[in-house]
Amino acid sequence: MTVTAASQGYLLCDGCYRLNHAGPEVLEPTCARCGTALHARKPASLACTWAYLLAAAILYIPANLLPVMDSAKLTILQSDTIWSGAVYLWNEGNRMLSAIVFIASIVIPAVKIVSLGWLLIAAQMRSTHNPLRRARLYRATAYIGRWSMVDIFVGAVLVGLVQFGAFAYVLPGPGAIFFAAVVVLTMLASASFDPRLTWDPLQEEQARER
Repeated sequence: MTVTAASQGYLLCDGCYRLNHAGPEVLEPTCARCGTALHARKPASLACTWAYLLAAAILYIPANLLPVMDSAKLTILQSDTIWSGAVYLWNEGNRMLSAIVFIASIVIPAVKIVSLGWLLIAAQMRSTHNPLRRARLYRATAYIGRWSMVDIFVGAVLVGLVQFGAFAYVLPGPGAIFFAAVVVLTMLASASFDPRLTWDPLQEEQARER
């Protein structure tokens, strides 16, 4: 059986990431550096992650159906969703920007929701199947979260192009609010999930075999 830090009384602080040692006699251990309460696993990790993830999945629908940008050129009004905006950029020859908008605003949020959902189901079912692959998937999902604001940068560039172009004005639509909420909720879901839950069933299985 593999010896874990928690089994030896070592707990990692979620606030400052200091490794603390707390013996079994300590009822409510706290971090020696910042005073944060220490836990072997994140409290209510699955419940919190499910709540954030389900909210993100629900808001993902209006984020893609509602217009994210309203623009006007003389007397012509135009509303664009994320998809229609990506198609418009593609047709106008801005294929790099179109690909960035499509991947960052449609593909990445969907992949994060599906990936975290699968990790949650596997952890809740106490699955011991291929934990290494699931650990790598979580690391990839957390890494992708760092790029969740790329599309905000693209939007700022587009606004600049529009303001200096032939359009009279451009304003964010209601879809932009829902999309921002999806980005925040998926980041919170990723942060709430405790990847150590992936390995706990394997440790329990090894302990039973001894």
